[in-house]
Amino acid sequence: KEILKRLSSSFQTLYFKEGLTTAYFKTSGTNPFHKETSTWQLAQDQTQDTQLIIVDQKLDITPLTGVPEEHIKTRKAYIFVPARNAMQAGVNNTKKWKMEFDTRERWENPLMGWASSADPLSNMQLTFSTKEDAIAFAEKNGWSYDVQEQRIPKPKSKSYGANFSWNKRTRVSTK
Repeated sequence: KEILKRLSSSFQTLYFKEGLTTAYFKTSGTNPFHKETSTWQLAQDQTQDTQLIIVDQKLDITPLTGVPEEHIKTRKAYIFVPARNAMQAGVNNTKKWKMEFDTRERWENPLMGWASSADPLSNMQLTFSTKEDAIAFAEKNGWSYDVQEQRIPKPKSKSYGANFSWNKRTRVSTK
C-alpha cells in the first residue's frame, strides 16, 4: 500500500532491461494489479517519457544468489572434457565440457552405511557446449577454476595388409 501511495500519476511504468530480455509492467488507475499486455499499447507507452535502467558493465551477482560465502570464496571448480564411456566407440557426446567441484568432508551414515555430505556443490555437475561458456559461468559466480585442456588423440595409421601378415604378434590361429 505504501508503494501505491507514492504513485503521483494515474499509472506508473517500469522497464527493466538486461541483455536482450525486457520486462514491462504497468499499473493503472483503479486496479493497481492490472497488467497491460497489448503490443500496441506497449509501443505507445515506450514513446512517452520513460526511465530505462540499462547496465552496460558486468556485475557480480554473488550477493544475490543466496549461496553462503564459504561455497563461493573457498571452492574450486574443475572444467574438463570427460573421457569416452567404455561402451562408446564413436566420438558422439565427447565435445561437451563439464564443471565439477572439489569434494568436501564426507562421513559414513551410521544408520544405513551410506556416504553422506553436507556439501550441496560436491554432487553437482554442470555441462557446457564450450570451454568459454564454462569459464564465464565460473567467473560470474565468483568461483576459482582450473581448466584441464582437451586431449586430442593422434590417429594411428594402419594398413589393411597388416590383418593378413604372418607376424606372430598380429596373426592368431583360428584352431
